Amino acid sequence: MTTEQKETLGFQTEVKQMLHLMIHSLYSNKEIFLRELISNASDACDKLRFESLNQADLLKGDGDLKIQIDFDEKANTVTIRDNGIGMSRDEVVENLGTIAKSGTAQFVKEMSGEDKKDANLIGQFGVGFYSSFIVAKEVVVTTRRANDAENEAVRWTSAGEGEFTIETVEKQGRGTEIVMHLKADEDEFANGSRLRTLVKKYADHISVPVEMLEENVPAEPEEGEEKAEAQDPQWEAVNSAKALWTRGKTDIEDEEYQEFYKHVSHDYEDSLTWSHNKVEGKLDYTSLLYVPKRPPFDLWNREGSRGVKLYVQRVFNMDDAEQFLPPYLRFIKGVVDSNDLPLNVSREILQGNKSITSMRSALTKRILDMLKKLSRKDETAYQEFWTGFGQVLKEGPADDFANKEKIAELFRFSSTQAEDDKQTASLDAYIERCDEKQDKIYFLTAENYLTASRSPHLEVFRKKGVEVLLLTDRVDEWMISHLSEFKGKTFEDVTKGELDLGDEADKKDSEEADKQNADLVGRIKSALNDKVEDVRASSRLTDSAACLVVGKEDMGMQMRRMLEAAGQALPESKRILEVNMAHPLIVKMDQQSDETRFADMVELIFEQAQLAEGSQLEDPAGYVDRINKLVLGLLEG
Repeated sequence: MTTEQKETLGFQTEVKQMLHLMIHSLYSNKEIFLRELISNASDACDKLRFESLNQADLLKGDGDLKIQIDFDEKANTVTIRDNGIGMSRDEVVENLGTIAKSGTAQFVKEMSGEDKKDANLIGQFGVGFYSSFIVAKEVVVTTRRANDAENEAVRWTSAGEGEFTIETVEKQGRGTEIVMHLKADEDEFANGSRLRTLVKKYADHISVPVEMLEENVPAEPEEGEEKAEAQDPQWEAVNSAKALWTRGKTDIEDEEYQEFYKHVSHDYEDSLTWSHNKVEGKLDYTSLLYVPKRPPFDLWNREGSRGVKLYVQRVFNMDDAEQFLPPYLRFIKGVVDSNDLPLNVSREILQGNKSITSMRSALTKRILDMLKKLSRKDETAYQEFWTGFGQVLKEGPADDFANKEKIAELFRFSSTQAEDDKQTASLDAYIERCDEKQDKIYFLTAENYLTASRSPHLEVFRKKGVEVLLLTDRVDEWMISHLSEFKGKTFEDVTKGELDLGDEADKKDSEEADKQNADLVGRIKSALNDKVEDVRASSRLTDSAACLVVGKEDMGMQMRRMLEAAGQALPESKRILEVNMAHPLIVKMDQQSDETRFADMVELIFEQAQLAEGSQLEDPAGYVDRINKLVLGLLEG
């Protein structure tokens, strides 16, 4: 054998660390290695079945797809083989020499301390094959891709440390064989009854037969009869080999649903909820869709992989079938099985297919209904969902105009009615609590909850008992711009424009304050020069000296900061300074005859208003100097 045919290669640095974490820290439930390897073998069979639609010769007389599990107690090995698609040499290097091509380095970097014990995290990275090293001291993979020659098979060997060897070998028949040389203390898995139990537990729902050699124990002979010779054991299916989604809902236990979820998602936790439906009529399809408990590592990648598998007439067609759900539902996992599509359907065909458009609409509404049902049935579980996926769901009004109100019903926000930062307030609950004459839903955006909850803009709302939603997610202002109203009530940013709470007495007081304080307003505006658009007496402040207000049609400060952080060039925007004329500091400032000192005090008021809303000062050192002057003046006085 030439050196070209046999190589010793090193894992990526991140892979070494990941393997170490898995083998030594992550898995408490060792038996799941079998589930992962069977799932991979099932996928290989599905892919062969699909490719054979256009290349019938791939099957070459071996059309009965199956997975076989064998063991050797003496050698302490477990073997899993399939006659699926197999892998080429390049595919072996790519798939078995790399874990989680994107995001691995960051994941490993963030894994520390107690996190290392969290087995749930690892399932987000599609590393099922490597779970074999939990129980194996060495793993040998022999594989031959369909239509490759016998002498073009590949053998991959590794002890799960820093490197692996790969060589060209001969192999009869396509597919993959994995031989695990078990660790000395893991010999429990080289046992027929143990393996059968695990297959029934983890793979009963898989549509490919999972076979083991029958346990043929000859019966004891009757008196006078000769002992029968033991017959060679035959392969027999251990699982039911019927795709779970094709069965009736009443015939499926919750445990089966959860195991199927783990199969399709490679998650290590149960799902939060699911929806299983069969549609007949104009369209004929079955869907089984799940909501995970925790977000995957690539949740924020709108162009990343999706979790929906497409089957056509129970034949696997494609992973990541993004055409069936909008981007804001990219966290959904499961399968869609259609009887209306051609078996060799492609992504290009799906894009312009009217049936797909109808299915997408129906599936989207079904998921939104499922989430709404969860919110009503189990608020604790729904809060768990919202914490993990809420910010992605907020992309919905921009992605899906037709369902924007259904999506908005699922939103949760922090509120001035609550005593903590938990996002528990729904829009429906807000409307139920507000005065029936109130035609607006008031909100405030800020960098974080503390800044929002202590904003001066909220003072008059608290005084009058009017609830304000506190929006602190980066996506919030952008989301609101696409929502605009909910059930007849418009959204109103409390930091924009002149405040109008519908109180005529307040309006008259505000007008009177403007007239009485015209001179002071003019002095303040002159001192600030061109730093603000305008200065006016405030009707929204009760305790603070001043606040900054954005023009009614101008971009909010949260959105501006987000766009600027992303490198967007934005036109200059000046804001309005509102002053609480009754505040002691403003009263004292009005009495100040020294214009230089007055100007310093005005600057301080302006800068304090900036700080209160979470903005950064252009001249922090100047602010400190002015504070020091004021303090020294007080001390000397």
